[in-house]
Amino acid sequence: MKSNFFQSVRNGLSCAAILAASTALAEPQHGIAMYGDPALPPEFVSLPYANVNAPTGGKIVTGEVGSFDSLNPHIRKGRVPWQLRFLAYESLMGRSWDEPFTLYGLLAETVETDSTNLWVEFKLRPEARFSDGSPVTAEDVIWSYETLGTEGHPRYAGTWSKIEKSEITGEGKIRFTFKEPDRELALIMGMRPILKKAQWDGATFEDSGLDTIPISSAPYVIEDFEAGRFVSLKRNPDYWGRDVPFRRGTNNIDELRMEFYGDATAMFEAFKAGELNTLRETSTAKWAQQYDFPRVRNGEVIKSEIPHQRPTGMDGFVMNTRRDIFKDWRVREAMLQAFNYEFISEKLNGKDGPPRIASYFHNSVLGMEEGPATGKVAALLEPFKDQLLPGTIEGYALPESNGSARNRSGIREATRLLEEAGWVVKDGVLTGTDGQPFVFDILLKQGSAEHQSIVSIYKEHLERLGIFPTITVIDSAQYRARTDAYDFDMTHFIRGLSLSPGNEQMAYWGSDGVTEEGSRNLMGMNSPAAEAMIQTMLTSSSQEDYRAAVKALDRILTAGRYAVPLWYSNVSMLAHDANLKFSDKLPVYGDWIGFQPDVWWSE
Repeated sequence: MKSNFFQSVRNGLSCAAILAASTALAEPQHGIAMYGDPALPPEFVSLPYANVNAPTGGKIVTGEVGSFDSLNPHIRKGRVPWQLRFLAYESLMGRSWDEPFTLYGLLAETVETDSTNLWVEFKLRPEARFSDGSPVTAEDVIWSYETLGTEGHPRYAGTWSKIEKSEITGEGKIRFTFKEPDRELALIMGMRPILKKAQWDGATFEDSGLDTIPISSAPYVIEDFEAGRFVSLKRNPDYWGRDVPFRRGTNNIDELRMEFYGDATAMFEAFKAGELNTLRETSTAKWAQQYDFPRVRNGEVIKSEIPHQRPTGMDGFVMNTRRDIFKDWRVREAMLQAFNYEFISEKLNGKDGPPRIASYFHNSVLGMEEGPATGKVAALLEPFKDQLLPGTIEGYALPESNGSARNRSGIREATRLLEEAGWVVKDGVLTGTDGQPFVFDILLKQGSAEHQSIVSIYKEHLERLGIFPTITVIDSAQYRARTDAYDFDMTHFIRGLSLSPGNEQMAYWGSDGVTEEGSRNLMGMNSPAAEAMIQTMLTSSSQEDYRAAVKALDRILTAGRYAVPLWYSNVSMLAHDANLKFSDKLPVYGDWIGFQPDVWWSE
């Protein structure tokens, strides 16, 4: 789909004229949405899921498995507590987790962009201050973006490479001009951490770790730490932005403390003993069976289940289509048929286990609908119908078994598909036309006990087809090196997806990742149709068109049969001390970044 910008150029309108026209039409706003207008008006009091009357005080103590050797989350070196990027730093705009992709002014008082999506301009709040009391300036903003984009963590480089020019256009005003139109980029540019330029005069930014903690403007500052053991952040009593609408009713807790443990068992025991006062659980079986300890029974600890409407993403076992054995979709479908999900889930999760992931954007308004594609989704897929796999347009659903251990119907269908693809059983071994057996390896990371249990059962099912896979378990460093080089046949992977998918989708599914090492495209998919849907998402002028493109992408991914999906939870499971509270009004994202601890309080 061509953008209005390219259509105008094609029709002979000069870029200068376009820029002049868009500048005249642009107006500063209190917020910005990917599509349409922000839900909250300019005079809004607070985020809808924040409690403006919440008391302040208390502390939240969380646990993490692992260690750390750096407190600068913005550089390439070191292991950093992941929460610091969100707790200890601020950006020009703040995200509302009650809307798919909407930002409201934080350090920036207003945001302004043009109708052709070629630039964005922010105006700083004059009262914005760093934790040392010095003002946040336009120079700090420019320096932060350039330094992060050129010397910082790789996650910042891709965005910075799309910027043609950054400039100060007035008192407290910063404008970023893009190399090409990009609707999402205007929002992304509002979400980068702002650091103090003067702190780094004569210092080397990329080598900082524990010795130099970046100064920021956030409500919390790092007060104490012991490398590898704990980090303590305290609420800044002189925080500049307590009356900014985006901040009202948030950051109510006085101390945020992170304790680090060698393994999950030790962390769970610490929570049971009261050393931690909040813990997220991801296993529904453990939630049902192991959270009946004394502190739960006497009411000191509450089990909260927080629903959400965000996409499931994908959690499962991905097949590497760079390998010859997985190039044929019929073979991949056979792998799905052989995976006796109902039996495995009941064995590991109990009879009333969690639901299964049905597609990549399942559980959300962006997920593909049952049955044949219709309307705009069908129209988007139509030009690619000759190259799309069966089920993409007609409709595709994962195979289901009757829950018995034998899974006769699944094994029978898998056998048929494998024979159709040229594989037959000889002397009990599935064999190709070249006489070679069907063999592959399932690569797993150390510490993945649940995944090892799953593949052990799966292996038994595959053996009924004459397939005898090996299972290799290696440490994290080896695992990262091998998956970066795509040196695996099948492995576990998780791909989190949001209600506002955008540029990152090309990194997940784009053809560049087929050969370029280190990409997120583990399955090695090469689909012009998928890339076309992503481009349509990025250039759509309405939410209706955008959603149609995502639904079409979901169909392409799911019918591609690249992964064997596992289960998901449509609620977050948080056990916490009874004195820790949150509002009855929950954001659409549920328990997500910016929920705990941002809008919690202690009574």
